[in-house]
Formats: sequence, C-alpha cells, structure tokens
Amino acid sequence: MGEGFDAARAAEMVAELRESFMAGKTRSFEWRAAQLKGLARMVDEKEADITAALHDDLAKSQMESFLSELSMVKMSCLFTLKELKRWMKPEKVPTSATSFPSSAKIMSDPLGVVLVISAWNYPFLLSIDPVIGAIAAGNAVVLKPSEVAPATSSLFARILPEYLDTSCVRVVEGSIPETTALLEQKWDKILYTGNARVGRIVMTAAAKHLTPVVLELGGKCPVLVDSNVDLKVASKRIVVGKWGGNNGQACIAPDYIITTKSFAPQLVDSLIITLEKFYGKNPLESADLSRIVNSNHFSRLTKLLDDEKVSGTIVCGGQRNEKSLRIAPTILLDVPDDSLIMKEEIFGPLLLIVTVNELQEGFDLITSKSKPLAAYLFTKDKKLEHKFVKTVFAGGMAINDTILQFTNPHLPFGGVGESGMGAYHGKFSFDTFSHKKSVLSRGFGGEVSMRYPPYTTKKQRILRGLITGNIIAVILALIGWPRN
Repeated sequence: MGEGFDAARAAEMVAELRESFMAGKTRSFEWRAAQLKGLARMVDEKEADITAALHDDLAKSQMESFLSELSMVKMSCLFTLKELKRWMKPEKVPTSATSFPSSAKIMSDPLGVVLVISAWNYPFLLSIDPVIGAIAAGNAVVLKPSEVAPATSSLFARILPEYLDTSCVRVVEGSIPETTALLEQKWDKILYTGNARVGRIVMTAAAKHLTPVVLELGGKCPVLVDSNVDLKVASKRIVVGKWGGNNGQACIAPDYIITTKSFAPQLVDSLIITLEKFYGKNPLESADLSRIVNSNHFSRLTKLLDDEKVSGTIVCGGQRNEKSLRIAPTILLDVPDDSLIMKEEIFGPLLLIVTVNELQEGFDLITSKSKPLAAYLFTKDKKLEHKFVKTVFAGGMAINDTILQFTNPHLPFGGVGESGMGAYHGKFSFDTFSHKKSVLSRGFGGEVSMRYPPYTTKKQRILRGLITGNIIAVILALIGWPRN
C-alpha cells in the first residue's frame, strides 16, 4: 500500500483496523503469540532477502546485518514470547482502609490502533521492534517504513502479509504525502523514530486528536574519556560504537569525545591504530563499513567537512568517494565551537575530539547542551563514574562501553528533552502500547455509615483518625468521647 494513498484511503484503512480491534481479534494471548512467532519465523526464512535489502539500502555486510538487526529482532521476539503471559496478568495491588473490604488490580489494556513511523538507519530493527511491542500489547498496527531505505520498505510490504494477520497489521509505503495522510487520522498512539524537526510535526499532528506519542530522536552523544582507562580496550569499544554497524549513522553513536589536552595524543594514536586494524589502510574499500545512505546525506556530511572553520583539524580520514557514497572514518581534533559540525548532530562517520584542561570542564560542556539520547564514560575511577551517572542527564548511558545499553531488553530505550520522550524495549514496549487500567472490586458488605449524609462531627472525627492513622482517636470517636 502506498501509491495513490491519500487521507481518504488512510481513513478507510484505520476504520477497518479499528473494526478488527473492536471485534476483539487482537486481545487473546494466542493471537499475539501467533504474530510474534510469525515474525520470528520471518527472520529465519527471509534472512537472505532481508540481508540483501539492507545491503541495497546501506551496503551493510551480512555479518553487520545479522549482528545489529536480524539477531536483535529475533531475540526481541523470543524474549517477548517468553514473558508475555506474565506481562498480561493483572497486577494485584494493596487496598486502603477507606475501601475495606475490597480487592484491587491493574489491568494492561491495549490502546487500540497504533502507528509506527520508523527510521532508515536501522530500517529492519527500528521498524519491527516497536511492532513487536504493539502486537504484544494487543493492538492493531500500521507500520510506515522509511522511504529513505526503499529496498527494506518494499520488502516489508511484500513479506509481512505472509507472516502477520493483515486484518490487524498493515504496511504503508511512501514519503511525505503518505505520512501526512496517516498523521491526519486519529490514532491511539504514535511511535516515531527520526529527527527532532519531524518529531515536532508528528507531535503537532497528534495534538489535534490528543494522541499520545513516543518520540525516539537523537542528539550529539558525548563520550567522556578519562586518562585512567585500559586504552586499548576503550579504543576498540569507541571505534565499534561509532563506525561499526552503520558507519556512524546511528542515533546513539558517539558524536564527540571529551578528554584532557594531556591525554588526547595517546587517545588519538590508539583510535587510529584500531581503525586501521578494523578497516584496513583504505577504509573506503572495506566491506565492513556501510556507505552513506544517499546523496543528500553524503552532501550534508561533506558540507560539514568542507567548512573552512574545520580546516586543519582532521587528524585521521577525510577520504570520500561520491560515486560509491563512501566516507572514511574521520577524526577531527579541537574543532572551533562556532563551526557547523559542533552545532549539528553528525549522524555519520565523523568523530570530534574536544580537549579540556580538566575533566570537570567536560561535565560543564555536556550539561550546557541539550540532553542527548546516550552518554558514555570511560574510566576506572568509581568516584568519577558516580559523578557522571548523577550529574549527566541523558536518555541512557553506558560506562566503559558504547551502544550495548540498547541491547539489554530489561533496560528502557528512550530519550529525554530534545532527544525524545517515552521509551520501549522488552516490557517497556509492552507498557508503552498499553493502558494501565485500575480496577477496584467490592462485595455488598462492609457498609460504613460515615460515608453517607447526614455528616456529623462524630463522623468527621472518625474519618480524620482513619486518615492520620490515629486508631485511638477513631476508638474514642466511636464511643462518643469526649462527650459534648
């Protein structure tokens, strides 16, 4: 679905999905489990097709596609299947004296018909992972893949109907017109992954219908590097976090490093050695580095590199090939604060190193900027680690590594401030697509007269005693003391 898709067709589709939802098709554990098993089976049976689409869109290697996308989706499906019955069970909660005798519970209700608008940089993972959560929670779902990854988008339109119930799950291809048509509809929730500019458009459209949103955005993710580290290990983890998987085209990839002036030369040398070990002397020919997604993003990145203010700051890389849309891993040292590359999210293979006299200046620099989606620290100093965790505000963070916080299904993934709102992954995905409905249940006994008019001084004294937990006051009020 895509060509000729307008607001009228969008409204018709949403009405069909809502009819399926209201008929209860998505509510049972059996339906949810069947869809999740279908997705897991799809990963196995269509691995070659998915890998080929990711290569067409981003020139990802087979290993990178499996490691950063297919395996993550498969693990998400299996984890959700394992935990789903427990998640679906009502949660019993305590009751209060005012409702005694009674029982209380929290029910996880599906929201209804939800929209997932995904991103191009991890086009398989960032599309299917939210859909897993939406299905697990019992919703009908529309997936709008990114048109910037056309091969993967086309693949979804072709293969998802083979594995999912199309009366409850649909794919809509297209670009701005199709997305606009979708955003005009009333949804029960929207999850958008992308940039802050479009995030504001999504939020504005959602506000017309009071639709709640989850926005997974980005930001300039900092890495604070202390001199008290295992430099060889730290360099490998920074390099793979920045350039592995997608050649820097990741919302939680390191954007800039902060370290001291005295330690910077050692760090730069170690990063360069690691880069050559991983990607060879000519990284433009490495099969393990993804290309830039399209010519527009290639031009955007070369514009950052060609800014006259960054002239002379490149200490490694800088090579590019416009025909193949490849840019080598590039390190820039002490770029001026007013340069474009210091202001914008890079989202590519360019890594900045900012030097300071003392690490405290690094804390000040990070906290002076918008809250990032991720923040990283490398140190052996536990006091420094404690300070970093306490004072740096970010969607998430990792200590002495990068990216891996994303892979833990027990941790929420989401931004804060400019880097987004809401979270998903594991049970957090289930919760984000559920409504927590409170249910209080009573029999017909246990009547308390003070609840009803006429209201008297005695009733008020009893109530005050109950509220404050003053049992003696309650007893005295019940026996009528002190007597007026």
